Amino acid sequence: MFEKILIANRGEIACRVIRTAKRLGIRTVAVYSAADSSAMHVALADEAYHIGPAAARASYLKADAILEVALKCGAQAIHPGYGFLSENEAFAEACARAGVIFIGPPTGAIRSMGSKSAAKMIMGEAGVPLVPGYHGDNQDPGFLRAAAERIGFPVLIKASAGGGGKGMRAVLQAVDFDDALASARREAKSAFGDDRVLLERYLIKPRHVEIQVFADSHGNVVHLFERDCSIQRRHQKVLEEAPAPGMSPDLRETMGKAAVAAARAIGYVGAGTVEFLLDEDGSFYFMEMNTRLQVEHPVTEMITGQDLVAWQLEVAAGARLPCSQKELAIGGHAIEARIYAEDPARDFFPSIGRITHLRTPPENAHVRIDSGVCSGDEVSIHYDAMIAKLIVWDTDRAGALRRLRKALADYQVAGVTTNIGFLGNVAAHPAFAAGDLDTGFIERHRAALFPEALPASDRTLALASLDVLLRRTEEAQQAARTSHEPHSPWHLTSGWRLNFEGHHDLHFLDGEVTVMVKAHYRQGGYALDLPGGNILVRGAIDTAGDLLADLDGTRVKATVIRHGSTLTVMAQGRSHILGIHDPYAQNGEEKVDEGRLTAPMPGRVVAVMVALGEKVERGQSLMALEAMKMEHTITAPRDGFVARLSFIVGDLVGDGAELLTLADEDAGASESIPPQPPLSGWKL
Repeated sequence: MFEKILIANRGEIACRVIRTAKRLGIRTVAVYSAADSSAMHVALADEAYHIGPAAARASYLKADAILEVALKCGAQAIHPGYGFLSENEAFAEACARAGVIFIGPPTGAIRSMGSKSAAKMIMGEAGVPLVPGYHGDNQDPGFLRAAAERIGFPVLIKASAGGGGKGMRAVLQAVDFDDALASARREAKSAFGDDRVLLERYLIKPRHVEIQVFADSHGNVVHLFERDCSIQRRHQKVLEEAPAPGMSPDLRETMGKAAVAAARAIGYVGAGTVEFLLDEDGSFYFMEMNTRLQVEHPVTEMITGQDLVAWQLEVAAGARLPCSQKELAIGGHAIEARIYAEDPARDFFPSIGRITHLRTPPENAHVRIDSGVCSGDEVSIHYDAMIAKLIVWDTDRAGALRRLRKALADYQVAGVTTNIGFLGNVAAHPAFAAGDLDTGFIERHRAALFPEALPASDRTLALASLDVLLRRTEEAQQAARTSHEPHSPWHLTSGWRLNFEGHHDLHFLDGEVTVMVKAHYRQGGYALDLPGGNILVRGAIDTAGDLLADLDGTRVKATVIRHGSTLTVMAQGRSHILGIHDPYAQNGEEKVDEGRLTAPMPGRVVAVMVALGEKVERGQSLMALEAMKMEHTITAPRDGFVARLSFIVGDLVGDGAELLTLADEDAGASESIPPQPPLSGWKL
């Protein structure tokens, strides 16, 4: 076994590999970009080396820099994780030339499966079922159109190189073929530098079922059963489970044998996944083979009791497979939910910013969390927006599904928009519970999975109000304790008024609507005037920061996170964001300095319209930021002089970063103030 390995990756997979390596007594080496200097995988590793700027192409994709670190630190092997260099044939060959073991398949296997067209030809020769289609070299549009007509519509156009749904178009009728082909080719060329495509019959209601295979260098090949990955958005997986619902023993055995045959056909070694489309009539067809560990491998680990990363390390070190096919068995059911910083309501567009609050359900034999981020981390422009993988297990699917719903309800993230609510909607859908799965599930059930956003409920407003009032009381009490006049009436928050009932008006911004809640002070609590009526509330904030509330006799536990003027109210598995205007708040974040202009969002500086020392007028455009493919112009809130410019065109800025400063008088335009280094940490 190895003494030391380098992990050529980041995030949750790097942490995942490090944990198994440590359990086996193997020293670990991490590499990191400028954006990841304080990342979790860096802290977990025994050693860590900086390899370049934040952009992946200048760091995690720099094979020569990573290999140089491996040789420098004496690592015997490199684990590539998934993504980045994991299926890079040139990197695997460079490792071999340098005498460093690549913990992955032989370069020939990577090459064979790197092209979808070549892979299908090999699989066809090996007797693995293929979807009827055309996978040849002739890319003439007229020839491809004729081939599509022979296959029969609907057909699927797929980029020959790459994946992730790019360069893929479903064509339902012949008249649309030419435009779809041109569009797919443009996208494939842009994404992969290769505009070649293949054609397949488009299955109307297929399931995406994949088989985990493993092989050693001694000729042994096994499969570790199947995973159903049919719940997808934009051709990318969202929920995965093992075993596949409704899978008969005969079909499982047949698909398993086909996957093993596929691995043998290319002389495979290590962990791999053979992906199939499963039709409604029980027919299945080879789709592609991923020559690496998959994101969803934990569900296979949970039902087999095996550590697939440990298997990878043992096989790469030359050992035989730890188990034979007869020794492997399925135990229970597991489901994985990918928790992303993204907005399902905006076509799953990535959300950017800092994670201001992160609390996960407790891990145990039934709940596992694979993550590489913690509270305070930023979702970066440079990398994938996945926050964590939530994996649940139970003795059967019904139990696993029940645990998934509970764990999602207990998962709290604030600061960025996430898909947790959407995942909860999928897990609660009757069709999902019934195992009625296919790759069109999300689109078919769109109305139920993407309900129209509702205004804040009275309960949400009551929880927000109670939290604000309790924290204001605590601030006043703290001020009294440190004051020279602790008994001064100015420290009171009882709302006492001479000849009047004490009350306070709270103003919340719910989307674009302002909602006022009037709070009347009562002994031990507050009577709130809410849009739906009156309610008596009382409660306390516990040592963990949670709000323990009594709403007219109903006990509710909630978490309310305040960041600047934003409140995130999380209760009973749902969250709601409210803006707040609190004129009595002592939080420094609420103070406005009209001379210090900050970024309203993370973004990239695309224009600087003023110079240091320049006189500007109120409303004048000063700087432009671009984020989410939209441009936002920063204007002067008052007249003044530009006293400081902190960024130049092309720099990345974080949310709240100081962009420039205005002064009442010219502070000296000749003084050169160098721009601050770009702030990494936002995700486009």
